[in-house]
Amino acid sequence: MHMAEILGKEIIISESEALIRISGGDARKLINAIEIVSEAIGNIEEKIDIKNENTLAIIQKNIAMYDKKGEMHYDVISAFIKSMRGSDPNATVYWLARMIAAGEDPLFIARRMLILASEDIGNANPNALLLANSCFDAVNKIGFPECRIILSQTAVYLANSAKSNSTYMAIEGAIASLEKTGDLPVPLHLRNAPTRLMKSIGYGKDYLYAHSFDNNFVDIEFLPDKLKGTKFYEPGKNQREAETRDFLKKRWKDKYNY
Repeated sequence: MHMAEILGKEIIISESEALIRISGGDARKLINAIEIVSEAIGNIEEKIDIKNENTLAIIQKNIAMYDKKGEMHYDVISAFIKSMRGSDPNATVYWLARMIAAGEDPLFIARRMLILASEDIGNANPNALLLANSCFDAVNKIGFPECRIILSQTAVYLANSAKSNSTYMAIEGAIASLEKTGDLPVPLHLRNAPTRLMKSIGYGKDYLYAHSFDNNFVDIEFLPDKLKGTKFYEPGKNQREAETRDFLKKRWKDKYNY
């Protein structure tokens, strides 16, 4: 197959299977791929002959140029995240391998795992966040190719971990409440009272120091009056947060309906 000239040279496509596969039926991506491969070959060869082997090699090295609008980039990272969230370690390492083969920034991968460790695992397994943070630091120190091992270990651990989005939902709920109610005043007994005047008008009055009571707990109100009894944090259905639910139930009785 002959194409128009590029760099003053005629383009010959001897093999087109790789071009068709990576473009996924998208004509824009196909043309973009042909241009990138042709320019890469034309810069070092007299004859621009496109074959499957050089197509794959060149596109993998120039994935950012090839996928200008980021469809492939974001589709693959999305599949990777959803596989970990869905507790499938096999799909997780497959999509990880796809990103590694495409030359994805390993810190981008590690950063997304760090977010997932808190958003989708959270207090169901707090160690997940610690491991993901250690992974980010290690990847930053080591880089490719060795960091693929650390990325794989962490990704599989996150996929296999118990899941909970309870703390993510808690902060989302609190922010949504803030948007509706605005900046409600801090209750007087919770306010700081660094001056005599502040103390005289009630700042800090009636505050009870938790450590002065049994089990380091005392039942006082910590929310603004308009939000009394509002429950933002709902423990997830997992072993660790079941213990948290029991703890809160014993402390707050029926106040928050735990």
